[in-house]
Amino acid sequence: MTTPVALTIAGSDSSGGAGIQADLKTFAALGVYGASAITALTAQNTRGVTGIHAVPADFVTAQIDAVFSDLEVGAVKIGMVAQAASIDVIAAALSRWKPGHIVLDPVMVATSGDRLLAPEAVEALRTRLMPLASVITPNLPEAAALLDEPVAVSEAGIESQGRRLMALGCRAVLIKGGHGEGAESVDYLVTPATTIALAAPRVATRNTHGTGCSLSSAVAAGLAKGEDLEQAARSAKAWISAAIAAADGFSVGHGHGPVHHFHKFY
Repeated sequence: MTTPVALTIAGSDSSGGAGIQADLKTFAALGVYGASAITALTAQNTRGVTGIHAVPADFVTAQIDAVFSDLEVGAVKIGMVAQAASIDVIAAALSRWKPGHIVLDPVMVATSGDRLLAPEAVEALRTRLMPLASVITPNLPEAAALLDEPVAVSEAGIESQGRRLMALGCRAVLIKGGHGEGAESVDYLVTPATTIALAAPRVATRNTHGTGCSLSSAVAAGLAKGEDLEQAARSAKAWISAAIAAADGFSVGHGHGPVHHFHKFY
């Protein structure tokens, strides 16, 4: 039996709730072996980010090449890329290795509001990484920022932004609705053929640190296991909703605490 493998290319969160740490926890919780290529070290906790140390671009390449030259990578998740130089080498490496699935989470701002992507790198993300992506997973503010538009507030507006994002080259868009309002948190999977609304009850908790990272990693895990995109998105939505619902079982930090990645196990 082949072990499903997923690679996360992202930043490290020293407090363990988001970034590489959240991705690896997600992969493990969903039965996928996780590998990582770290783009940046962050000094952060549940209250905010106090420092970012970018990994040199050539060492990002070295990590990606080391993983692909040995492991059978079924899917790649790209999270925090930090700088334009990293985007260039990630795009070059993935064009060279050609993984079957690439999930791009365009991380620009942390849950705490701290900016994680240099403004000049946004254009590189649009033009270099988005065309490689099987699916991108922006939240509502990120979708708007990628298009230089106001945040969409209606279902029609969200679908329209999803279609305009696809026009930039990605094959599908999963717009995360956690920043919306109402009794339900609705994510929208926009593909060339259709738009699917994925709804779950909105959970009243401040423990949402790493939610976006974890959802995109859960999609990558599903793809690595051989699920199609709709199935992977539905599975990921159900899993992250349960992880958020169980988050208050944790007492970690004094700000936005983490979700409970291993809610199925303890």
